[in-house]
Amino acid sequence: MTTPQIVQINVSQGGVPKRPISQGVVTRERILGDDWNDKKHHGLADQALCLFSLEHIEDLRREGFPLFPGALGENLTTRYLDYRTVRPGQLYRIGPEVLIRITKVRQPCRTIAIYGSSLLRALYDAEVNRGMVESPRWGRSGFYAEVLREGTICPGDPMTAIPDSPTISP
Repeated sequence: MTTPQIVQINVSQGGVPKRPISQGVVTRERILGDDWNDKKHHGLADQALCLFSLEHIEDLRREGFPLFPGALGENLTTRYLDYRTVRPGQLYRIGPEVLIRITKVRQPCRTIAIYGSSLLRALYDAEVNRGMVESPRWGRSGFYAEVLREGTICPGDPMTAIPDSPTISP
């Protein structure tokens, strides 16, 4: 099995897409240099980071959506992390310093519909909204995480699951 890793770190001054940076300073609130247009729904403590899978980006491209890392507003584009198995409450170490806890499935906002009117339906459905991990769309919209330990991360850093970390029912 291949170790999950960070492929790209993304920031913007608000909106999508987010653009890649060579390293990220992760604080409890955000990655430095990142901001949001809608501060009522984005950037909360339990949503300091948004994670999205490179494999899902590639799947969605095959379905006709013109996506690329950062297009959906994620801060961390990951590879080799099976999002179907990710659950709220799980802990991950990123690189040698940063510790995060998955807090919830990302409910995608309408902003990303610029990549296609059916994109929201391709990512998220009522079953995911109800916390049904059996849904074929579970994890396809990405996850939010809170930062438990701050630090600096770089593309290529491993993303290591902390064994026996508690999970929270969605």
